[in-house]
Amino acid sequence: METAQTQGNSRIEARLSELGLVLPAVAAPVAAYVPAVVSGSYVYTSGQLPFVDGKLTSTGKVGAGVSAEDAKELAATCAINAIAALKSAIGDLDRVIRIVKVVGFVASDPSFTGQPGVINGASELLGEVFGGAGVHARSAVGVAVLPLDSPVEVELIAEFQ
Repeated sequence: METAQTQGNSRIEARLSELGLVLPAVAAPVAAYVPAVVSGSYVYTSGQLPFVDGKLTSTGKVGAGVSAEDAKELAATCAINAIAALKSAIGDLDRVIRIVKVVGFVASDPSFTGQPGVINGASELLGEVFGGAGVHARSAVGVAVLPLDSPVEVELIAEFQ
């Protein structure tokens, strides 16, 4: 029986395909930074915006113009972009031992307090993709504004071998 490994695909990339997900090209930085940095056995991604085909699909504040449900989907898109940045740094996603930490930022209306539910979009996607290795520590932070008026931004730290 031919497995994903024998077909030249990693186990994680096969899982992405099963989920109907395609890793995008790594988004070009919008300022003076790189998408990901390796230090020892860890990869630190820069904050990833919910770019699709190089464009933000939504802008504005969550709780005022952007629904929590839409923002949760945008957080999942940020996580896909973070996985792409992770892959660009280490080459093979099967090298990931664990997603260690996720930090999610939500551009929030002052009355909005559902930041954890929004960032669940990223956390749940990482769990679906990486299984037990996708379970992580996390912070979900409400902020006044994000770059390019993005509703969400997600960064992660991953351990690899």
